[in-house]
Amino acid sequence: MTIAIKFIPVLKSEVAKSFEDRICGNTAKKSTVDFSKQAHVASKILAKAKL
Repeated sequence: MTIAIKFIPVLKSEVAKSFEDRICGNTAKKSTVDFSKQAHVASKILAKAKL
C-alpha cells in the first residue's frame, strides 16, 4: 500500500510578506518577561540562608 504525497503550501507575494511581518513582530515580543522581582526575592532568601 502506498502513502499519498501531501502538497506543501508555498507562500507568495502579499501573503508571504504578511507572514514574515507577523514573525518579526512575535520575535520582538518574545523577551518581554521581566523576572527582576523574582530575582530580588531569591537573592534575599539566599542572603538570609547565607548561601
